[in-house]
Amino acid sequence: MSLIVLAYSGGLDTSVLLKKLILDGHSVIAMTADLGESDGVAGQRAADELERVRQKALALGAYDAVLIDARERFVSDYVMPALHANAKYQGVYPLSAALSRPLIGTLLVETAKSFGATTVAHGCTGKGNDQVRIELAVRALDPALEVRAPLRESPMSRPSAMAFASEHGIPIAHSLAKPYSIDANLWGRSIEAGILEDPWNAPPEDAYAWTAAPEKRPVHADEIVISFQLGLPSYHGLVGAAMIAALNAKAGLHGIGRIDMIEDRVIGVKSREVYEAPGATVLLAAHRALEHLVLTRDEQRFKALCDQRYAELTYDGLWMSPLRDGLDAFNAVCSERMTGDVRLALQNANVTVTGSRSPFGLYDESLATYGSGDTFDHHAATGFITLHGLPLERLARQRQLAYTT
Repeated sequence: MSLIVLAYSGGLDTSVLLKKLILDGHSVIAMTADLGESDGVAGQRAADELERVRQKALALGAYDAVLIDARERFVSDYVMPALHANAKYQGVYPLSAALSRPLIGTLLVETAKSFGATTVAHGCTGKGNDQVRIELAVRALDPALEVRAPLRESPMSRPSAMAFASEHGIPIAHSLAKPYSIDANLWGRSIEAGILEDPWNAPPEDAYAWTAAPEKRPVHADEIVISFQLGLPSYHGLVGAAMIAALNAKAGLHGIGRIDMIEDRVIGVKSREVYEAPGATVLLAAHRALEHLVLTRDEQRFKALCDQRYAELTYDGLWMSPLRDGLDAFNAVCSERMTGDVRLALQNANVTVTGSRSPFGLYDESLATYGSGDTFDHHAATGFITLHGLPLERLARQRQLAYTT
């Protein structure tokens, strides 16, 4: 039978899938990518946990198991471009899972080439978004590769998957009492299934892992400063994956970044999704605040349209489209002036911008002030209003003429 590279997380679905492929006679290479999947405190799965995932795959009969530390690659090539686009799907979701899938697809292609495999596989179902994102990435990079989606080919309910795991001695963390499907990386954690499938049910506190419950949050606010250099953020001297991990921990203590939404999936159904994205929430707020300070009004108006389209492209699995490349080029021009500092207060699940400064800031206090230092020419406003309102005035006169004749 064929040699297959499987995107392997070590969770229920991919563990069941790994075993099923082996039982079907395939040789399977389990590929696990470290994208910072963690409890939000360390910012990465501990080395021993990653090794346990690898050993689990081998114990289940994998031909080989590889671990890839892709945290910095994820941040630099996917998270930062999305940050520059203020990317939030439907204005809410920071796209944590959506951003990781094209990278996973890329790693599948690279691993397949290194092993000489002609087939890759994933554990996505036919109902989700991730099948689209991973498979489009593979097609964009190597159309000759065959992509298998066994859980789409032969759908399996979560109770059936747990029964299969029990029958074949596959250790899992799921239970019928807590059957959540969890996905996490540095940019966020997603939780679905179980009680969450009814949109009237409030998310139980045990669904959350990165954000503190209301009664456990600090009483007093924490004030932090995010610094930007050409659009790239830093916090307390930290950059990249370490910075996001630190912000996940800091903001998570205040319960920041909880999202509960009804989401329109790529395949046409609505789903109830719950997310935790403390670090992403802080960085997106800081980035947007600096844009308000340094970008012109026309840039911001146009960029708002581009940012929405950027989020849609990412969500829809079109990360490798030429349109996204073009939007990245536009954002790169804007980032040439995105240098400065943003101060934020973190308290009780809220992020509040309390100050911003930049050598490229367009704010002029002498023009904005109502104090004695006012240099604005107030008389100039008369002519501006006359010209700005000329179309409305002409319309009013025309209507009056029409009504009197």
